[in-house]
Amino acid sequence: MIVHLVDGTYELYRQFYGQLGRHTDEHENAGVMGVLSSTLQLLQDGAAHVGVATDHVIESFRNDLWPGYKTSEGMEPDILRQIPVLEDALRAMGVTVWAMEEFEADDALASAVRVACEDRRVHQVQLLTPDKDLGQCVSGRRVVQVDRRNDVLIDEAAIRTKFGIGPESIVDYLALVGDTADGFPGLPGWGAKSASTVLAKYGDIMSIPESHEQWIADGVKVRGAEKLATTLRTKRADAELFRILATLVDTVEVGVVDDWCWHGPTERFRALAHEWGVPQLAERAESLAD
Repeated sequence: MIVHLVDGTYELYRQFYGQLGRHTDEHENAGVMGVLSSTLQLLQDGAAHVGVATDHVIESFRNDLWPGYKTSEGMEPDILRQIPVLEDALRAMGVTVWAMEEFEADDALASAVRVACEDRRVHQVQLLTPDKDLGQCVSGRRVVQVDRRNDVLIDEAAIRTKFGIGPESIVDYLALVGDTADGFPGLPGWGAKSASTVLAKYGDIMSIPESHEQWIADGVKVRGAEKLATTLRTKRADAELFRILATLVDTVEVGVVDDWCWHGPTERFRALAHEWGVPQLAERAESLAD
């Protein structure tokens, strides 16, 4: 069994800007219809157990921990408006939706990964998002990410090739270099190369020695080692906070794998599709359910 977990917020962005780029007079819910179509394609390609996570509220508990954490401010109003529309339409289509308020969509996805991995029937979990945050959930080839836009599968080997570290060090990497998309800066002077080099040796922030001389003794070769070590020593509290921000919560209630099985659209989906002038979406869904 393969489980497919979709980052609905990312998918809405992808479809919204894709539709906007192709048409200037598109339907007001064009982004939603794009996600519905791509989800139907997923089902047509053989997916049976599907869950979609959304950021029903962009702000989360992390905003209480760091004032600069991402908010809805500056987001495209049409995207914000379409998030609840998407959630409702997916449910009408019979798809499991996790609409996050206190937590983030990524937390729901991480929780679903944990649940799926505890089910022996599941031989692979596909996370349909290229978001580097989800790299911490990747494991071998059992838990992988899929970048649908570029048609790329990201397994553990790909994570190691790209970042120079394994999935177990991704949160430490993000804590050091920062994550502009999520709104935390990382530590001054720490970049991708220095973080991957040091973490490749020590694994996590807490295991990094305070003295750069110990780094040298351990064979770690990184430019500006003394300054980097000083920054980490004096700003370790910040690093630990950023690590908390980057760590996904995997205890969100998402049900069990059997709950995510698609059994076809509801009657309401046909009415919705006709209301929007896209009856073909309902026809596709119904034909797949036959």
